[in-house]
Amino acid sequence: MRHRRAVGILILAFWMAMVGWQVRREYFRPELARLAEATRALAPGTYFYTLEMADRAIGLASSRLDTVPEGFVLEDLLSLELPALGQTGAAVARTRVDLSATLAMQGFDFSLDSDVGRFAAAGKVAGDSLLQVEIRSGSDVQTIDYRFGDAPLAAAVLPIRVAMGGELEVGSTLRLPMFDPSTLATRTVEVEILAYDTLLVPDSAWFDPATSRWTAAHYDSIPAWQLAESFGGIQIETWIDEDGRTLEASSPLGFTMRRTEFELARQSIEEARGLETTLVDEDVILATAVQSNVDLELVETYDALRFRLSGVDLTGFALVGGRQELRGDTLIVRREDWNALQSDYTLPYKRMDRVAELQPEPLIQSADERIQTAARRATNWGSSWTHDPKRVTRQLTNYVFNLLEKRVTVSVPSAVQVLESEQGDCNEHTVLFVALARSLGLPARTAVGLVYVNGAFFYHAWPEVWIGDWVAVDPTFGQYPADAAHLRFVVGGLAQQVDIVRLIGRLQIEVLDVSRGE
Repeated sequence: MRHRRAVGILILAFWMAMVGWQVRREYFRPELARLAEATRALAPGTYFYTLEMADRAIGLASSRLDTVPEGFVLEDLLSLELPALGQTGAAVARTRVDLSATLAMQGFDFSLDSDVGRFAAAGKVAGDSLLQVEIRSGSDVQTIDYRFGDAPLAAAVLPIRVAMGGELEVGSTLRLPMFDPSTLATRTVEVEILAYDTLLVPDSAWFDPATSRWTAAHYDSIPAWQLAESFGGIQIETWIDEDGRTLEASSPLGFTMRRTEFELARQSIEEARGLETTLVDEDVILATAVQSNVDLELVETYDALRFRLSGVDLTGFALVGGRQELRGDTLIVRREDWNALQSDYTLPYKRMDRVAELQPEPLIQSADERIQTAARRATNWGSSWTHDPKRVTRQLTNYVFNLLEKRVTVSVPSAVQVLESEQGDCNEHTVLFVALARSLGLPARTAVGLVYVNGAFFYHAWPEVWIGDWVAVDPTFGQYPADAAHLRFVVGGLAQQVDIVRLIGRLQIEVLDVSRGE
């Protein structure tokens, strides 16, 4: 709104105009200007956290906010030691976000170091709508451009943005675009302020010589607001202080993060090392499994299985298509008859209807020479029979099954990195298979859902290939086709696989009946 003042205007009118201008300045001025002013009071500092699962420390974290002439730098570090199936999946994740004075993302660096190597992504914002990202995984380097409408927030900055935007009022809601460097995806997050309270947080620690342990010396009472961040049916609840810095957070996976002192966080994780995992709740894989009401010990002999799904809204999941049929809340999965499968093409697939499942992706480097060489070697490419999709599918399934050492990993799997490390869990098996298949012109995609093993359904990933329809195979188990106890819920890469989280702790599966082959 512009104010124009002509010669001879009444003093009263001028006064009214000035009051109107002041009201607009305080309550209707552009949001970025308000943010820039609010962030002047944003205090730099470093905080430490303990990450727990079932009251057992499984990691420690830190978050440091610094001021720089251009704005701010936010650096987060997470060291994770995750118990799973008698193993410990260790990983260290580091995130740095460069921010303007209005908290807009200017660039980021993200890395994840684990037993299988390093995944790293660095991005720089160019102009108003372009994010240029360099991805490093193993010895592979890729450069990708992401275009967006509204400039997204970095995921780690979202609570600070809510606090600095003056949104900390119980009952208020807002929607914000958010970029997650771990999945290289942007999504809209709905934030609701649920409650206001006061939390007690350790603000100092002292070493007790009698017990040889650190203990909290003093607790600080901190005004706190509870936020619910919702996206794709997933909700994460976080308590933050007046600056938007996290005090406590919980996730659907059963993790809890609490602010504490460095000595206490380090002591918790050191004491947890070497402890035997005796409770199901302390094992991330066992804790998220869904118990079966029927023993499916002979699962590979079943032609079809019927399951009743309950506890969650099934809308949006990829439950229909290929070998799966959904009737109300009943999912029917039919195992393909391998001998009866007929392909109406030879490799490479040349029709345009499967372009997406033939192209390279950031973590599926099917055009990489190393992937192509491995695929040709695995299938004896060039001989007359290697152009048969069924034969190539079988050979690649066996190749990946025999190549990779089976072990739990905490990683962002990349096909080239998996080929170099020759180890991993179902995610590594799947991403390598899909890359190998696509390199030979065999349409392939990633499926994510649950699989039956030893009395329960576990979250799992496996490939699907196009042989007249989508056919499920499983290189982790060496199955072609995969058995009928593979329940697909999601199709796609990391950005799509996040949707599976909304099933965890809610989904119930009842086996209704089975059909057994002769």
